[in-house]
Amino acid sequence: MTLIRVAADIGGTFTDIALETPTGLHTSKVLTTAQEPATGVLRGIEEVLNEAGIDASDIDVFIHGTTLATNALIERRGAITALLTTE
Repeated sequence: MTLIRVAADIGGTFTDIALETPTGLHTSKVLTTAQEPATGVLRGIEEVLNEAGIDASDIDVFIHGTTLATNALIERRGAITALLTTE
């Protein structure tokens, strides 16, 4: 059985989408919406599905990754937090 897989990587500036089908690889790069990261994912998936001529219901595997949290740590952005523990 051949799987149709889609992967999304949400970055600070761009969201990358890759769709692997039996006939090839389709990719999209869209702007990330900081307040609503899912918007870019949905837009990018719609683009690759249209390009490949398949329906979302044909997708067998969805893979998600993000560099948003990593970037926030590296750039020292985000909320000030503390971790308090006891024995």
